[in-house]
Amino acid sequence: MIVRHSLASMAQMVRLRQISPVELVDAHLRQIETRNPSLNAFVRVLADEARDAARATERAVMRGEVLGPLHGVPATVKDSFDMAGLPTYCGSRFRLDHRAAKDSTAAARFRAAGAIILGKTNTPEFLSMYETDNRITGRTNNPWDVSLTAGGSSGGESAAIASFCSAGGIGSDGGGSIRVPAHFCGIAGLKPTPGRVPAAGHYPAISHPGGLLGVGGPMARTAEDVRILFSVLSGHDAQDPFSAPVPLRPAPSDGLRVGVWPQFYGTPVSDETADVLKRAAACAAEIGFGADAFTPAGLERAHELWWLFFGRLAAPLTQAMIAGREEEAHWSGTELMKRALAEPPVTTLDLLMALASRDRMRAAIIRQMDEAGIAAILMPVCGTAAFPHRQRQFDAGGRQIELLEAMTPVTPWNLFGMPGMVIPFGQTAAGLPIGVQLVGRPWDEEVLLEIAVRMEQARGVFPSPA
Repeated sequence: MIVRHSLASMAQMVRLRQISPVELVDAHLRQIETRNPSLNAFVRVLADEARDAARATERAVMRGEVLGPLHGVPATVKDSFDMAGLPTYCGSRFRLDHRAAKDSTAAARFRAAGAIILGKTNTPEFLSMYETDNRITGRTNNPWDVSLTAGGSSGGESAAIASFCSAGGIGSDGGGSIRVPAHFCGIAGLKPTPGRVPAAGHYPAISHPGGLLGVGGPMARTAEDVRILFSVLSGHDAQDPFSAPVPLRPAPSDGLRVGVWPQFYGTPVSDETADVLKRAAACAAEIGFGADAFTPAGLERAHELWWLFFGRLAAPLTQAMIAGREEEAHWSGTELMKRALAEPPVTTLDLLMALASRDRMRAAIIRQMDEAGIAAILMPVCGTAAFPHRQRQFDAGGRQIELLEAMTPVTPWNLFGMPGMVIPFGQTAAGLPIGVQLVGRPWDEEVLLEIAVRMEQARGVFPSPA
């Protein structure tokens, strides 16, 4: 099936006229018709628009025009990024009247590179949960087992890509929202340094200091495809105040080493997750990346500080937005809000002290990586594989952990603005995917992608859901 080819392969076949963009789009639309009813990954499928765009891109191929790197490739966009004339619901009935005046930078760059956008993918309300469900579109299911969650908040995007309804797309990540769904669905995803992929046109706004944690980033079935998407999406954008003029750079071909962190201090992971990380570390060592043990000092409060920004600071804003209409809100948008509101309010002093602590921790982890001579940290994504919808307690290393505790391996890197890359590397006894996470220094996305691609090549082809 053509939909099972990689994004890179699809782009090459279009350039070589081995397949037409119309055939490629039609194949993906048929896949969506087959798979989406059970998955509910899409908020909106743009079938007519995609076919029109495919015919236009096919004419460009036949005229011998210079083609973009994604020319004719079907892609998707998380429904938190604006597309001109369409609503950006972000999973909320409070956004029913919204219509975007123009494309987000991400959608515009996809189009400029020749991609054909098939549709917008589902999210939890306000992007506020590690599951994808809302009052507009409903629940997104995992392609490996529909009784399980696809994760959140980029759960629709991850499910669409894993089920071959899309060759790749863009998600966003404020506390694991690219990396956790990628891990749950068996695909690859990159959370870049803030500003490396412009986030102008994203809701909630993440391209300002109030969005310190959040970034947009590429998702695809392979690390090589993520690298292609990153090359398209990255680059300076004056509309994003976090954006910096950092050009794409070649990654070093040798001398790269990884440090292995089996778990975030005393927070355990499942035995199967630990076993997969050991196999990934052995693979990294075999292909020349080293794989020495590495446990950073002084980051014990990182998850707590992340929660102050993500949960406690944001909760009163959400509470004020839904005031008087609480019955229209969805649990995916209010579960963590209610948890945060049960804690003391954040004072100005709390915020200033947290920012200072964050900066000290960030400097410390970068210094320790430099002293250890490692380019990346290899570690788990979270404490569990994909779980049943609404489950909140998980067995990990012989004890029970709850939802936010399970996510402690991903949240520090949002706090510190450091890039994180996830690739699938193993499976549970039940056949569910388990990913591993690579964390690098700020602005070192090319290094992470190089390591991920080479580990992926050594791993071999990863299984797909039925």
